[in-house]
Amino acid sequence: MFHAVVQRAAVLSLHTSPLAQPGSGDSGGMNVYVRELVSALAQAGVECTTFTRRTSADQPEVVVVEPGHRVVHVPAGPFDLAKEQLPSVLTEFGDRVIDHLKNESPADVVHANYFLSGLVAHRIKHELDIPFISTFHTLAKVKAEGGDLEPEWRHRAEQEIIACADAICVSCTEEESQFRRLYGNPKGRIEIVAPGVEHAFFAPGERSGARRALDLPMNAPVLLFVGRIQPLKAPDIAVRALAQLRRPDALLLVVGGASGDAGDSEVASLHALIDELGVRDQVRFVPPQPHHILSTYYRAADVVVVPSRSESFGLVALEASACGIPVVAAGVGGLLTLVDHGETGYLVPDRDPTLFAHYVREIVDHPAHAAALGQRGAERAKRYTWGFAAARLRRLYTDLCARELVACS
Repeated sequence: MFHAVVQRAAVLSLHTSPLAQPGSGDSGGMNVYVRELVSALAQAGVECTTFTRRTSADQPEVVVVEPGHRVVHVPAGPFDLAKEQLPSVLTEFGDRVIDHLKNESPADVVHANYFLSGLVAHRIKHELDIPFISTFHTLAKVKAEGGDLEPEWRHRAEQEIIACADAICVSCTEEESQFRRLYGNPKGRIEIVAPGVEHAFFAPGERSGARRALDLPMNAPVLLFVGRIQPLKAPDIAVRALAQLRRPDALLLVVGGASGDAGDSEVASLHALIDELGVRDQVRFVPPQPHHILSTYYRAADVVVVPSRSESFGLVALEASACGIPVVAAGVGGLLTLVDHGETGYLVPDRDPTLFAHYVREIVDHPAHAAALGQRGAERAKRYTWGFAAARLRRLYTDLCARELVACS
């Protein structure tokens, strides 16, 4: 089973479409990752079809994103099926994807994003005899360490995927170390494929122009939180840090919407916390924005706060840095790789709101220091491009197609 160069890839993103608006529901950094990386693969000569579950009647069956990159909306279960109910449609989804691969768009490899897609890709590997690559994005044991417990069936599902995947992609050395510590050494390869950033959109720019565009005060400190409003992303830490600044002129922008079962209750809790801390006039909620528009929000901010409980990579931190904005982030996961403490921003152990406030104050009270942090961050961010990520992935695909497939244990 040898191919000189892989020409065709089937990409699975069952639970969320790469075409969906990031920032609410189940749409976030993974959506951006899949869309941008697959487009870069297509530009590198790999014909890619991304399969995702159809979630509304008006979605076309096929969307051509660009030459060599198309998204297929696969009917599987009711449109409004909750994420927790998706295991019930895995067989139907898999049947339709396999039929598509056999009759319309054959593939040399199957690449799954998230564990639900991994379960389908595992089956595809055996039925079509092609290599299976998994990018988990989040893992149950990693989430558990951050206090977010997942059901036992998810743990079993991830072990099944790990036992048969020909390669597991992680975003950085920190995520690789974390994986080996929690799951041991898999039979397949672990490959570091760092996400990129679209530097045409995310680059340093004029703060005053960004603030005028967003109708923000010119001289007030602006803190920015970007992400889904859910416990995992911990927007409450950003609110507590704002309160501890004790700067009545400071403003916190929260860009994103409710996500998951706990989303609505998290929004309600966040509003209650804002009132309890007396910062109602200092917090502005902004609905999820088109991805390229986020650059304006980054440029308008003095500091971007990323207090996540766990983070496999942390695309928000990378995009903020690419725009020349210092980041104060939780010292977890991929954020440990992205943020150089004291050089491009600050890392906070244990997500301590007092420390978050301290480092935010260091930035907003010392403009020259903040500018130096931002400049170093922008330079560092130039290392990350989707083209480089796609080149690594293409080499991996080709290598796997020249090897014996991992046998299930």
